[in-house]
Amino acid sequence: MIRNAYIHIPFCKSKCRYCAFVSVPEINKITGYVYSLLKEIADNYRGEELSTLYIGGGTPSLLPFELLSKILNKFRYAEEYECTIEVNPDDVTSILAENYAASRINRISVGVQSFDDAILSAIGRRHNAASVISAVNTLNHAGFENISIDLIYGLPGQTTSGFIDDIKRALELPVKHISLYGLKIEEGTYFAEYKPELLPDSDKQADMYLAACDELEKNGYKQYEISNFALPGYSSKHNVNYWNNNTYYGFGVSAHGYTDGFRYYNTSDIDAYMNNPVQSEYAHHVTDTERLEEEIFLGLRKADGINIDEINKKFNIDFRSRYGKIIDKYSPEFLLCAGECLRFTRKGFMLSTPILSEFL
Repeated sequence: MIRNAYIHIPFCKSKCRYCAFVSVPEINKITGYVYSLLKEIADNYRGEELSTLYIGGGTPSLLPFELLSKILNKFRYAEEYECTIEVNPDDVTSILAENYAASRINRISVGVQSFDDAILSAIGRRHNAASVISAVNTLNHAGFENISIDLIYGLPGQTTSGFIDDIKRALELPVKHISLYGLKIEEGTYFAEYKPELLPDSDKQADMYLAACDELEKNGYKQYEISNFALPGYSSKHNVNYWNNNTYYGFGVSAHGYTDGFRYYNTSDIDAYMNNPVQSEYAHHVTDTERLEEEIFLGLRKADGINIDEINKKFNIDFRSRYGKIIDKYSPEFLLCAGECLRFTRKGFMLSTPILSEFL
């Protein structure tokens, strides 16, 4: 039974210079897109009570509330559920916050990226630090306790001390969850074509990350995944579902899903999606070997890591016999194996991609 769903809203007023997600400034297409989205949901959603719903983008806060309500009303919800929407700080007004608070939404993710106005301008964001503070306080005043913000490290001209200032400013706000993402120059982005000057190298990015981890930890935020930190009780249930390798619906252009043993994704062409929203572009049946690899790859992203005994039972293998050489190679500096738990050290998180590739 599928208890989780992701919805992609691909519209933005402008494209950020680092952004590789499917997003377009064609605001005139919003209404038609939403009705295509409703058709896809009606055709594929089986009526389960959702434990989590995540509306991402793009900029979902551009949706008129009456259209957003149509989307939210297509689903049934479990008694204890999490419904997240991403917002741009500039879109947050008292009316928007009150409408959201009166709806099924109970968690907000605010795209902040930095509190440095010069850096925000350099990366193409349309808000400034003052609008972030106003947005978060407006949402909190409307009754939202579960507010998350995103920050990026490794931005042009950014220093470790500057990024720690961002962390400290975030900690002054009523937020329960903070995500930290290292800048990656993705193909097709503005930064891929026009590489910015003063871009911190990988060592400086590592310094920023480790210093931020320490700052958040001493302020009561627990790291529960490579990039995610939360006060007790405020981890993102939706993202934890991904890392536990569980099923989920994916609705909207470019959305990915995992149902009935198949991973699938929709077309990234908005016009093609609007013309035929019920047909996925690609679907792949996940083999037992792939499922095992995904269990390891996703599970080791969590700070708690994976349970070796549970994996042995689930996949009928001897984990230590199969992967012992890798564990020995990276223990104890990068990997820790205590009892049945295998997890990365904080230093290991910084090298997780090449290490994880050895498990595949």
